[in-house]
Amino acid sequence: MSYIDPRAYVEPGAEIEEDVVVEAFAVVKKTVKLKKGVVIKSHAYIDGNTTIGENTIIWPSASIGTKTQDLKFQGEQTYVVIGKNCEVREFATINSSCQEGSVVSIGDGCLIMAYCHIAHNCTLGKKVIMSNGAMLAGHVTIEDYAIIGGMTPIHQYCRIGAFAMVGGFSRISKDIPPYTLGTGAPYKLGGLNLVGLKRHKFSLPVRQSLSKIFRLIYRSGLHLEEALVKIKEEVTPSKEVEHFINFCQTSKRGLICLEGVTKKPASPDFDELLEEELV
Repeated sequence: MSYIDPRAYVEPGAEIEEDVVVEAFAVVKKTVKLKKGVVIKSHAYIDGNTTIGENTIIWPSASIGTKTQDLKFQGEQTYVVIGKNCEVREFATINSSCQEGSVVSIGDGCLIMAYCHIAHNCTLGKKVIMSNGAMLAGHVTIEDYAIIGGMTPIHQYCRIGAFAMVGGFSRISKDIPPYTLGTGAPYKLGGLNLVGLKRHKFSLPVRQSLSKIFRLIYRSGLHLEEALVKIKEEVTPSKEVEHFINFCQTSKRGLICLEGVTKKPASPDFDELLEEELV
């Protein structure tokens, strides 16, 4: 049985499955769908064509599904879809989308910490972590298992690749390749997110292949197109390698840190240190 506190406001028409909890002073509008086991904490506000997946928790004062801040919005039917087992923490804001039929999509198992903002037409993969105060402009894509540090703004149309880790207080204006680690404003890439790759049990051969890709793109002195040709010739194929290549080839805003970094190769000391870290 679901429990709806009598002091909550749930409009007639809202679709509420079993084992849902809506605490006091929360607001759930009539176009909202709450799947099995969802918990809506006190003072949360859920509006629009919003679907919240099983066992997701919305913490106090979060605002979800409200009108986009995009001034081009003309009242179209738009959607917010949040996956299973997510947590949306205090005062986070997830706006609805812009353009008819468009969706703001958040995958399963995501953690959206306090005061984060997710704007219109954003897509988050599974197990994404956004630390406190991270902000996504419109049309941002965050791939699976990426981590965004606190107080980091991400420019519209940027992409953050799978398993990338973006340090806090960064400023992101271009695409960040998958499996990488970096921080700062201006942003600086440190290399692969080796700790994350090891934790997720990426094999040593795959880590070595990704390391070679990173060095060819960022440390070899080659232009990106030349580096990609060399990668296809020299790096052992795998799904991770293919994903890295495809990410680079489909970048519309360009890869972050590419200007200037490729003008000189890394020192031998850098290569030796990276090889030690891979193992």
